[in-house]
Amino acid sequence: MIVTGFARDQWYVAAYGHEVGRRQLGRTILGEPILLYRTEDGRAVAMADRCVHRRFPLSEAPSHLVGDQVVCGYHGFTYGPDGVCVAVPAQRRVPRTARLRSYPVVEQDSFVWVWIGDRDPGDTTPPRAPWLAAPGYTTVCGMEPLNARYGLLVDNLLDLSHETYLHGGYIGTPEVAETPITTEVHEEAGVVYVSRHMDDAACPPFYAESTGIRGRITRWQDIEYHPPCLYLLHSRVAPVGSPPPAADGADRHAFHVEVVYAITPSTEGSTYDFWAVARDFALDDERVSDFLRESNRAVVLQDVAALNTLEKVLAGEGEHYQELSVNIDTGGLAARRILARMAGESAARPRSAAP
Repeated sequence: MIVTGFARDQWYVAAYGHEVGRRQLGRTILGEPILLYRTEDGRAVAMADRCVHRRFPLSEAPSHLVGDQVVCGYHGFTYGPDGVCVAVPAQRRVPRTARLRSYPVVEQDSFVWVWIGDRDPGDTTPPRAPWLAAPGYTTVCGMEPLNARYGLLVDNLLDLSHETYLHGGYIGTPEVAETPITTEVHEEAGVVYVSRHMDDAACPPFYAESTGIRGRITRWQDIEYHPPCLYLLHSRVAPVGSPPPAADGADRHAFHVEVVYAITPSTEGSTYDFWAVARDFALDDERVSDFLRESNRAVVLQDVAALNTLEKVLAGEGEHYQELSVNIDTGGLAARRILARMAGESAARPRSAAP
């Protein structure tokens, strides 16, 4: 069964840092409408995106910012960056209950993360994707909305054999589907690892055009999935016959691409698909950046089209269809198990009413 329940009391990516500025941004995460903006000193804040008075969205014009405060464009209720109402029309007294839920925010590795849940995050921090903002790497990125449940995207990314069939001409070659995978699950940390190492494979256009390799390649795909939100694909490409990585980790004969996805559920049937590609070669070559940006977006849009179709099929079939899983699904099935456990733990905790 595809997981559809939400794991709360978790960090989720709400936006890229460059998306959040002095204009209000609205995002819906786990069914909760959230307003994001920056204070005048540059701090990112997040609060409920509905005025307490008549529920008008604070992210929609004519709502606007005045200094660090957001003014509702319907009746003028005004809120500070902590979500507390500081002014209402035609009276001096502000009702004590006039406050919006505010969300803890962490900016890290180009992402703006928000904590969705009722308990305090304490010392819990989001998982890392340091390549996205690290010296020695150049990154391209984007986001595509998906009209499908987030579990379908998790399945998609943990079984890369579909590259051969869905992404031929971009990233897929026959060897991806032909090569067996190894799967490991770190139960305590809740991390799923899936690896596919191809010793002798065709070089797809995605790598041939960006690296300049024209012959066959050694191609490694090492996945880490940190439920519920962060997916990391460590991709290593080198001409066949190149030396393997040294014992100290040095790997100067290979090209490395870190592909990052933040999988953020919006509603039960929609998802934000944040994607980024960081590389350690051709760092200042804008031609390579443009090529990887356009190519990876094309790949993502192929996934979006397929998963949107699959969502319609599954929604029409209900719960009675019979699903078949095979060896290539071991990573996805492990992820489903962890996500179901996290969602079950969330459901067992009482939730406070949303403001």
